[in-house]
Amino acid sequence: MLDDLKRNNRAWAARKVAGDPGFFKRLMGQQAPAYLWIGCSDSRVPANEIVGLDPGELFVHRNVANLAPPQDANYLSVLQFAVDVLKVRDILVVGHYGCGGVAAAVDGQRRGLVDHWLHPIREVYRQHRGELEAIADLRARLDRLCELNVRRQVHNVASDVFVQEAWARGQELRVHGWVYSLADGLVTDLDATVGRAADLERPD
Repeated sequence: MLDDLKRNNRAWAARKVAGDPGFFKRLMGQQAPAYLWIGCSDSRVPANEIVGLDPGELFVHRNVANLAPPQDANYLSVLQFAVDVLKVRDILVVGHYGCGGVAAAVDGQRRGLVDHWLHPIREVYRQHRGELEAIADLRARLDRLCELNVRRQVHNVASDVFVQEAWARGQELRVHGWVYSLADGLVTDLDATVGRAADLERPD
C-alpha cells in the first residue's frame, strides 16, 4: 500500500513538472498564500482540490469538526502565522454536511478524549436547542448544527486578538463561513463574513 503511495507521488510530481517545469522551484522560493483554510480533518474534504488551488496557494489548518477554540495553541499558532507573517487576506472556516464530529458531539455516546474536544459543539446545540429540535429529520438537524458550528467558529476567529490587532493596524482581512457538501462537491457561503471589528456581533 505504501509503495502505491510512493508511485503515486512520483507520477504526480512528474505531471506537475511536465505541465510547468518551474513549479517546484517557485515553491521552494516562497510561501505566499492569500488564504487560510480552517477545515475538518475528514478525508473526504481535500481543501486545495475543493477550491482548485495548487500547493502554495492555500495555508491549511484541519481538525475534527473544524473548530477554532481560543484555548488551542495549535490553532492559535497557525492563525498568528497566517495573519502576522503570511498576511493572508481571507480566512475560510469550512465545515461540511455529514460531519462525523458534529454528530458525535450530540449523540450521547462516550468516546474519550474527543468528547472534550467536541464540547463547544454541544454548547452551540444547547444555545439553539429550540430551533434544532424543531427539525424532525435527524440528518437535516445535524446539517443545521454544522452550519451553526461554522458561524460560531467564524466568531471565534474574528474575535481573536491576532485578527483584532490586524484590523486595528489597517490590515485587509476577512473571515468567512462556508459549508461543503459531500453529495455534490459544492460549497455554500453562509453569509457570515466579518471584515472589521465593527462587524463582529454576538455569537449565534
